[in-house]
Amino acid sequence: MKLTFLGPLYARQGPYACAYVDTSRDLDDPDRAIELRRRRLEAQLAAQGADTATTGVVAQVVGTDRDLPGRHGQAVFVAHGRLALAEELPDPPPSDTARLAMVPDAMPLAFQHAPDIPYVAAIVHRASQPPGARSAESEVEAIVEAGRWPTARVAPEHRTRRQVPADEWRQTAVEVAGRIAGLADRGEAEAIVLSGDHRARNTIARELPKRLRPRLVGIDSSGPDVEPERALLEEELRYLFRGQLSARDHACVERFLARRARGSGAVEGLADTIAALRRGQAEAVLINDPFDLHQRLWVGMAPKQIAISHAELRNLGVESSWEEPADAALIRAVVGTGAELIVIPHDELPLPDGLGAVLRYPDAAG
Repeated sequence: MKLTFLGPLYARQGPYACAYVDTSRDLDDPDRAIELRRRRLEAQLAAQGADTATTGVVAQVVGTDRDLPGRHGQAVFVAHGRLALAEELPDPPPSDTARLAMVPDAMPLAFQHAPDIPYVAAIVHRASQPPGARSAESEVEAIVEAGRWPTARVAPEHRTRRQVPADEWRQTAVEVAGRIAGLADRGEAEAIVLSGDHRARNTIARELPKRLRPRLVGIDSSGPDVEPERALLEEELRYLFRGQLSARDHACVERFLARRARGSGAVEGLADTIAALRRGQAEAVLINDPFDLHQRLWVGMAPKQIAISHAELRNLGVESSWEEPADAALIRAVVGTGAELIVIPHDELPLPDGLGAVLRYPDAAG
């Protein structure tokens, strides 16, 4: 998984106010609940030394996703009174957190982007006639949307609709299939998910280019009703992608396993992964979910300046350093060195300290 979306968090020096908050709206009085959460976050940040300009921006941003229905959350990062990044979270955090730190607490946000599977989804169904309609002729409606799972659950991309009389559907299906193919090519979609009326969606399937047909998945959905701010076929996609890695991440894991088996080109464990990041040698870092390493690491001003001990950094000529939680220090190093992040369940591939890395080049000794 590429982490370019986290780049704005490292564009300026901290301290950063980092807030993760539940902004779900599936309760009786969500506005009141969110307001109480907002006040607690402000108070916690102020108690840690955040200035009023910074806490004020956090307060302004929390709850701005009020048009988003259902369960979700927000991640907000503010430095020196300026918003650095704000994103909706597909799942609310386990608990609201507010932290003021020199290195942003970005790992929970990265985890919520995984597995980052690109897809195109479409529903084709017989459209119901509105009350009082003069024509009894049935119509077919196609709804198409592209996205990346799971962030599309709360940040869907542009959605298109086409509704035509049933006797015009065959020609329209050619246009819809072209739209789907274009989205699939631009987004490098790994799955094209079709749902709805079997005959109508089969017409689309036949019109798709042959190269895309192996990616086609037909599913039955609960119906055409969709919420405008949520992903099309959200529950069906949740079931479809459960436990999966993206194709890119899966290929990287296979490289890791092959290189680990031959003893060259891959490392595992905290110390060796940190060393690879410090050298800019890590092509991708594998991290277990859950990641429960509660150790603190030493960091300097540059992302590559990361070590287990203060003495280790001092021996490398780093004069100014301090301690940060391991997850915050690691994600900064991953982003800062251009590595990718692969989140993999611990039960599927347990790693020492929950960490491993695929190397861009082997060590000279290897």
